[in-house]
Amino acid sequence: MNENRKPNIVLILNDDMGFSDLGCYGGEVHTPNLDRLAAGGLRFTQFYNTARCCPSRASMLTGLNPHQTGVGHMMSDDGLEGYRGDLNDRCITIADAVRSEGYGAYMSGKWHISRHTGPDGPKHSWPCQRGFDEYYGIITGAANFWKPNTLTRNNTRIQHDELP
Repeated sequence: MNENRKPNIVLILNDDMGFSDLGCYGGEVHTPNLDRLAAGGLRFTQFYNTARCCPSRASMLTGLNPHQTGVGHMMSDDGLEGYRGDLNDRCITIADAVRSEGYGAYMSGKWHISRHTGPDGPKHSWPCQRGFDEYYGIITGAANFWKPNTLTRNNTRIQHDELP
């Protein structure tokens, strides 16, 4: 590899999957594409999650304890500093960090670390305001696969009638 060339970084978070579900970890599920990525990359052998998707995602994106990010539980504001249900402005994301080193940062998928989900509401904790150059996915958690109600491109909600 060219010594001056920075490596690509692909970070994948898959909800509701155990580590041993992937073929590269000895699982029975056939996952050839993920196995190929794992063969040429870094695989976690120890990672703690909170057993909930929002705090785990906030931790992975920031490297902090979920309570330090403001996402200590789910997306409701419980009136306590670590439980605001919104990625706070005192943490940086991995996207912020890699962009400062000249990388582009792109995200696709479920964001689910902001209680502000309305198309006309605050967006300070949405992906494009938290370091990502481009974003395509759902801002909330669970969604209807065929008609995701918060499908968003960057900061713009995609209406159901615009879907293919």
